[in-house]
Order: sequence, then C-alpha cells, then structure tokens
Amino acid sequence: MISESRCPVEDGELYVRSTGEGPLLLLIAGGLGSADTFRAMTKLLADDHTVVTYDRRGHFRSTDTSTGPVSVPKQADDAHAVLQHVGGGPASVFGTSAGALIGLDLVARYPDAASVLVAHEPPAVQLLPDALGWLDEANAQVRLAQAGDLMGAFKRFTDGIAGAALPELRAIRLPNEDDWKRLFGRELAEILDYLPDLRALRRARTEIFPVAGVGSRGHYHYQPAKILALELGLPFTEVPGAHLAPQRNPAQFTEALRDLLDG
Repeated sequence: MISESRCPVEDGELYVRSTGEGPLLLLIAGGLGSADTFRAMTKLLADDHTVVTYDRRGHFRSTDTSTGPVSVPKQADDAHAVLQHVGGGPASVFGTSAGALIGLDLVARYPDAASVLVAHEPPAVQLLPDALGWLDEANAQVRLAQAGDLMGAFKRFTDGIAGAALPELRAIRLPNEDDWKRLFGRELAEILDYLPDLRALRRARTEIFPVAGVGSRGHYHYQPAKILALELGLPFTEVPGAHLAPQRNPAQFTEALRDLLDG
C-alpha cells in the first residue's frame, strides 16, 4: 500500500511517498529530485523495508516560496524533516548524485538521523585536484541557461555523466523545463561548490558506504567517492552500472544496495 502525504518545511511543503513494511529506508534523489526516480527500486525494496521517497523542494509536487540559491544544508534540513514526518530515525539512507551530498550533510549535522548511509557517486568536486575546472564548467552551464539556451546547458550537463549523453538530434523538446531551469539557476552551483564536512563525518556513528558504478570509471562523479572513502578511512565499493544505474539498472543495483544495507 502506498501512502502519500505533505511534509511542511521552511518556505514550502514536500511531497512524500511511503510504501512497504520493515526498517525505514529513505531514498534521496539527485538530478531534478523526483520521487519517481526510484519507482522501480521501491517495488524491489518494499518487500522488506518501509521505503520513503520525496520530491525535493520546488520540484514537481513539492513547493518552495523562497528565492535565491538553494544550499545543500537546506536540502539536508528537508531530508531530516521528512524523516521526522514519517516517524523519525535512525533510518537507513540512500542518496544518489546530489542526493548523496544531501545524505552526507544530513549525517554530518544530524548524527542520530541515519544508522547507514550509502552515498552513490556524490559530485563532491571540491575534493578533486581540478575542482576549479568543474566549478567553471558548472558556471558555464548556468550562464547558458540564463541566456535562454536551456538545451545547450542540458547537453553540456549530460555530456559529463556516464551513460547519460543524448544522441545528436536536430530538435528535441526538453521535458520538465521549469525543473531544469531551477536546477541550473538555483541549485547546480551550490551542489558542486559543497565540500562535505569531513571532520563531522569521521566522528559520525553512521555506517557510511561511499560507492560508485563500474560504468562510471573515468568520469568526474566516480573519483569523489574514492577520495571520500580514503579521507574517512572507509572501504570504497564499486556497484553495477553507471551514474543513472538506480533508474536504468534497478534490479542489479538494488541487489548491490541490499547487500550493503544488510551488512
């Protein structure tokens, strides 16, 4: 049975969906932040977990009346509010891409929120030696979107992601345009500028698994997970698929995720 509800947060409300029975598992989406990202995974996990997903603030069915940049800590506050809304923690947490950064900030600032965090390919480019180059690239995408070339910004964004690039097409309509405008205009620079609080994460009681997909080797979003594991003195784990594996390879990916959650 699927339960849908609204979670009040500062400057808005979040659409929350819960299903299944068993230990609480919160899934935090990257990209445009849609709960629907995890539809296939949720069906597989709901047999033995209470799976909670939500639309990130301002995206799809969630609202946001604030203006200006949306920081990673702000979004981690939202994730914490969702956990409180569904009964509190500690919960198992899985975050992918930007959702992994949100999960890391959640663990750093709310030490009792999560018992386990699986951080899949967090784009923590501030950990990379060429961080300035990636920040410059993000700013270039933002400028393209602000100049009205949303498709150009989108193509540059997806070109850097393993398994996400589009074939060359003369014309294509970009779905969910308002959500992409929000990502480029208010979120992307904040996401890539975010540096995880390594000191707080080292002190955390949460069991943290930095992971990246075997299909993402050689791409910028693979390396931060390895560096994060090294900085925290934790093992690094490769999982099936590439950056979009939670959507494109849900069966294989869920099996690997369950292995980590089950210890």
